[in-house]
Amino acid sequence: MKATAYTNTTKGFPDTLAEQALDDALASGAQVPVLAISGLQGSGKSTLAAQVVDRAQARGLRAATLSVDDVYLTRGQRQRLARDVHPLLVTRGPPGTHDLPLAHAVLDAVIARAPTALPRFDKLADERLPPAQWQALDAPLDLLVFEGWFLGTPAQPADALREPLNALEREADPDGRWRRWCNQSLADHYAPLWQRCDRLWFLQPPDFAVVPRWRWQQEQHLKAAQPGRSGMTRPQLERFVQYYERVSRQALRTLPALADRVIALDAERRIIEVR
Repeated sequence: MKATAYTNTTKGFPDTLAEQALDDALASGAQVPVLAISGLQGSGKSTLAAQVVDRAQARGLRAATLSVDDVYLTRGQRQRLARDVHPLLVTRGPPGTHDLPLAHAVLDAVIARAPTALPRFDKLADERLPPAQWQALDAPLDLLVFEGWFLGTPAQPADALREPLNALEREADPDGRWRRWCNQSLADHYAPLWQRCDRLWFLQPPDFAVVPRWRWQQEQHLKAAQPGRSGMTRPQLERFVQYYERVSRQALRTLPALADRVIALDAERRIIEVR
């Protein structure tokens, strides 16, 4: 289906796309559907997730969003990984830097329609917020929108890990120990989480080359929303996205065939095609 089939909205994605995502999730038949929205950094996942929640609430449904970023390990936990496994694991992002028991516990509570709170992560502080600042659910949900930069992505074959992919891997992981550990974490521990999603929608960028620019725009928005707080410089961000590059490229290779719906975007995040 081409983009011209969609009506425009003043911001974000067309409302008709959010309505389709909502309808698709509700058609899954799950008591509390979990709609996964996957897409590389800066692709608009949180925007579409918020629009789906708005459309659900307009129908009288209770809905909320959870990001895979909200279940990152705390800085202290990542520092222990960096000491015990590999120094690169102090940086949030790659598989193995998430608190998967927490993610499963939240999904368990949401699906059981039990009282719970949704964790939240402060990216500028690089730390998970304390539980007192999580989003408390005052009533059972009818829909959870789960968004994240690599939701649904499978692990790479071992032979794909042999050669470094970028400067970060060449300089800080020349023997491949970090990337093998992350890939094994993805293979062993993330598939059960992906299987809990009732629908998977993938926001597909034209290529990985747009990601640094998109992520820089996201960083600027974070800073603008919280004046006075510092974030990453552009050189720091350029290196930061290299932590994500390997799994991002794997997502680009695999998710178009795995997702229930693929939204192809151009470099300005305009919809080219929905299939």
